[in-house]
Amino acid sequence: MTVALGEADLPMIRSRRSSAVARGDRRPWTFYALAVVFTLYVAALYGPMICIYILSFQDIRGGLVFPMKGQSLHWFIDLFTQVRTGDVKGSFDRSIKLAALVTVITLVVSLMAGLAFRRRFFGDTVVFYLMIGSLVAPGLVLGLGIGLLFQWIGISPSWYTSALGAQLSWTLPFGVLVMFAVMSRFNSVWEEAARDLGATRWQTIRLVVIPVLAPGLVAVALFGFTLSYDEFARTLQTSGSLNTLPLEIWSMTLNVTSPSLYALGTVTTIVSFVIIGACIGAIIVINKRRGVRATGH
Repeated sequence: MTVALGEADLPMIRSRRSSAVARGDRRPWTFYALAVVFTLYVAALYGPMICIYILSFQDIRGGLVFPMKGQSLHWFIDLFTQVRTGDVKGSFDRSIKLAALVTVITLVVSLMAGLAFRRRFFGDTVVFYLMIGSLVAPGLVLGLGIGLLFQWIGISPSWYTSALGAQLSWTLPFGVLVMFAVMSRFNSVWEEAARDLGATRWQTIRLVVIPVLAPGLVAVALFGFTLSYDEFARTLQTSGSLNTLPLEIWSMTLNVTSPSLYALGTVTTIVSFVIIGACIGAIIVINKRRGVRATGH
């Protein structure tokens, strides 16, 4: 027999829980052991990053190790004003432009793939495995192959040609997989209702499909941007003579021995968090508007 619990039963449940704690009932030792392991994991994951952020705010006397010497924004200013630290402005500009281009292409192709794979067609399994096959290929090898391919067809490797192709081989599989998950929850009844009301195929996609899939499309765009913005292995062999930001950071580790390198890491992290926060905020706003429309107030 199933007993339904209501709000009136909550005080009784809380009182029983309090009495159990008072009697000395405690969690098993495995809970505390796992808590320690998790704490160590978080410390190992975020500890080095926090150290870099702290050391980037030193003054001109600062070094690469603790103890921290003073507090200032000197190394952030030095990062964007001194040429000796590297082409930070140019590499950042190229990375942002490349990531934006990759995001748009990934978003469009993923949406098209999600719409196409709702129905079976001849060779769909082969097409699917070809799309995700690049995930299992080593990034350096794949990037080298793409660079050689562009040279063979007469296109010089650069950040907007071969590097774009190399990064799309990395972002498209993730975008398609996310879109498949989103499309699995899409109800085709909404499309049928739109067509019954006289909407064309394009109007159905523009006014029904895309608004319903908007949170998932934002997630695909976030994947595309972040994967492109931080990509190193595939870009190393395909960017040509001009570095993207990850490549510039890597080259700076070879000749820069000042906290300006830490400042660069802090700036790139802030940019990543701003993009992630904007995408999460967009999803929240979309869901809130959708809830308002559903309730009517």
